[in-house]
Amino acid sequence: MKILVTGFDPFGGETVNPAYEAVKLLPDTIGGAQIFKLEIPTVFSLSGPAVEEGIKKYQPDVVLCVGQAGGRASISVEKVAINFVDARIPDNNGEQPLDEPLQADGPAAYFSTLPVKAMVQHVKDAGLPCYLSFTAGTYVCNSIMYNVLYMCEKRYPGIRAGFIHVPYACGQVIDKANTTPSMPLETIAKSLEYAIEAIAIDRQDSGESAGELH
Repeated sequence: MKILVTGFDPFGGETVNPAYEAVKLLPDTIGGAQIFKLEIPTVFSLSGPAVEEGIKKYQPDVVLCVGQAGGRASISVEKVAINFVDARIPDNNGEQPLDEPLQADGPAAYFSTLPVKAMVQHVKDAGLPCYLSFTAGTYVCNSIMYNVLYMCEKRYPGIRAGFIHVPYACGQVIDKANTTPSMPLETIAKSLEYAIEAIAIDRQDSGESAGELH
C-alpha cells in the first residue's frame, strides 16, 4: 500500500504549520505501507492541483491531507467535507472566496472514504487523545478535503481519501492566551502515525457511536 500524506505551509501570520512539520517527522513506512510526504500551499486555487500532481507522481492507494486547527486540543479525524467556502481571512495568495460552492457540479458534501472511527480508536488505544470531527470548517482545509474526494470520484476512483486536523504546536502559543491548547510536535506526529497505521493494517470501523449532542 502507498499512502500520500500532505500538509499545508504556514498561514494566518504563523511562522510554522504543525501539519506539515508533523508530517515530516513521520517514518517512511507505517504498518507496512509506504509513506510519501508532500507540502501543499494554503491557497484555494493551488492546493487541489498540488495534491493531484502528487497523485500522478506517487500513484497512491490513499491520500490523507493534514491541516492546522488552532484551538483544538488534539488531532481530530474529519468525517465530512461540504461543498461550500466562506473564507474569514485571505489565503496565502490573497484569495478570499465568500459564500460560494467549491464545485458547481459537486454534491452538497462528501464523507471521508477512510475508516475514521477506527483511526480515532487506534490513536486512543495508543494512549493519545483523538476525536471524530463533523466539521472541517469553511477554509482551505475543508476545501482540500472536498476537492480531493471530488477528484477521486471523478478521476481516481480507486483512491481513498480523508483529512485530519492537528492542534497548535507548543511553540505557537507562547504569545497567545494562556488557555490556548497546544501539543508537542512529536506527539502530533505520533498521533498521525497511529491514525495512518489504522489505515495501513485495514482496521475496520466499529459499530459504536462517535456522534455528538451539540
